[in-house]
Amino acid sequence: MEHKDISILLGFSAGIIIYISFSELLFVSIRDIGFFYANSAFFLGIIIMAVVDFSIPHEYGKESISKERQDQNMIRTGVIIAIGIAIHNFPEGFVTFFGTLKDVQLGMVLMVAITLHNIPEGISICVPTYCATESRRKAFMLSFLSGIAEPVGAVFGFLLLYPFFNEFLLNTVLAFVAGVMMFISFDELLPLSSNYGKENQSIASLFIGMVLMYLVMLLSQRL
Repeated sequence: MEHKDISILLGFSAGIIIYISFSELLFVSIRDIGFFYANSAFFLGIIIMAVVDFSIPHEYGKESISKERQDQNMIRTGVIIAIGIAIHNFPEGFVTFFGTLKDVQLGMVLMVAITLHNIPEGISICVPTYCATESRRKAFMLSFLSGIAEPVGAVFGFLLLYPFFNEFLLNTVLAFVAGVMMFISFDELLPLSSNYGKENQSIASLFIGMVLMYLVMLLSQRL
């Protein structure tokens, strides 16, 4: 894959992640548990990721960096994003399950809406993994394992969580995940995007990713 294409795709993925983190995860958490608790969890996610990042040295933006080092950084980025989205997807399966129990039509609407916004989320996982490994199978499997968290969440909710469901805890975790994914976007995806191409390409593709995610969410709300 050409460096220009990698740069555009990584910037695009960063735009998706940033938009999801602010407009969906953090926004919902603030609405449901309040500004203080949601933002505390959000910044805790950033701080923990900063500590982890400091403990695992890596470099971006230098011509002397080997392709192997860049690939290792992108693989790590793909895995962390997959874990973050899996945590986000897990309660979605839980919500869809109980929404369907309440009203089958509501469950169908939730299913379509979640499916639509999972498409760009899958892209954000596939891109760094495929760019690093050039393996469609590995990129697909990582995205698949992240996406399978939703049906697992539904089963888990049915078997174990329903009696102990705590909305405060759920929204705290979502805000924490938003902080983690924001840090990944600015520390991993955008530097890699700039390193592989021109800065204006990275910024333009970032905003395109944001706009796409906005359109997907807008469409899902109108269904």
